[in-house]
Amino acid sequence: MQLLKDRILKDGKVFPGNVLKVDCFLNHQIDPKLLKEIGKEFYRRFKDEGITKILTIEASGIGIACFTAEAFEVPVLFAKKNQTKNIASDVYTSKVESYTHSRIYDIIVSKEFLNKNDKVLIIDDFLAQGSALNGLIELVKNSGAEIAGAGIVIEKAFQNGGKIIRSQGVRVESLARIESMTDDGKLVFL
Repeated sequence: MQLLKDRILKDGKVFPGNVLKVDCFLNHQIDPKLLKEIGKEFYRRFKDEGITKILTIEASGIGIACFTAEAFEVPVLFAKKNQTKNIASDVYTSKVESYTHSRIYDIIVSKEFLNKNDKVLIIDDFLAQGSALNGLIELVKNSGAEIAGAGIVIEKAFQNGGKIIRSQGVRVESLARIESMTDDGKLVFL
């Protein structure tokens, strides 16, 4: 998606350790016009899949998932990283290791909102090592729902996550695939 690639080149910042900071438009401060176009692009790629639900993980994926769900006219469900008093104890759970926060989370989704009748499109902002996506896939499989695929805004294709997820037979559509990043700020797209 050229619009996204252009925005990454214009406003993205590369930091040592393969960190790409896009928080000024994607996952902290949000550019709604860009996210609306991202949602439309995911719809274009998955419109014939019979999607009934969009699933993401809190917090960075929620905005993207909402614009995508609007295009599909289906609800958004997001996996929470913490059990709260207002979520029933009847949940699907999975473990996710956060590269950014250097910790492991138990993610949860209420069984009330995900079941065998759903066909799920998973949405996330980044795919690098694949831990978050694997955790979401596990939640969907545990529910008996069908996975239509995963829509990823930015994939660090030089890391193993995409390869691991695709080897499981999951369709992954990434809008910007980065072949390489250097600490001096250079990005190369596939």
